[in-house]
Amino acid sequence: MEKRAFKRSYYHVRDEDAALDIVQDSMMKLAEHYGDKPVDELPMLFQRILSNTTLDWFRRQKTKNALFSNFNEFESKQNQDDFDVLEILAPLEGHERSESAEDTVNSQQIVAEIEIEIQKLPARQREAFLLRYWEELDVAETAAAMGCSEGSVKTHCSRAVQALDKALKAKGIKP
Repeated sequence: MEKRAFKRSYYHVRDEDAALDIVQDSMMKLAEHYGDKPVDELPMLFQRILSNTTLDWFRRQKTKNALFSNFNEFESKQNQDDFDVLEILAPLEGHERSESAEDTVNSQQIVAEIEIEIQKLPARQREAFLLRYWEELDVAETAAAMGCSEGSVKTHCSRAVQALDKALKAKGIKP
């Protein structure tokens, strides 16, 4: 669960260290405040805590940027190659994958393009999309995690899927 939570946070904040901090803070909050809850309630609580912690991070960043000048523009950009999105394509343990080098490269390129397009989605659409299709939550669970209505979740997911479909088809990537 923590890998998926990290990747979800990373898609939102686009900063590996911040994503790790957000996931760690969320896990600590869950343990501190909800340790007495039944085990089956914990995943939904964690998703809600993760969403709130991510929003808190954005609020802190906005305040920080308003108060201090942004010196990051003068620094060299960090190498983003450490994040391996292709882990989702890794074979299951004990199963061999017989794929040509060309197929592997094509898969890597497609996943990279999908990741870029997911990052371009508006925040609420991206959150709904990741919760529904990455975390595999149902509409009600996603609505509870996002703090909105089920209708809003459906709208955000529909718009995200349409935007991704349009962008990926424009790049020649078909389902």
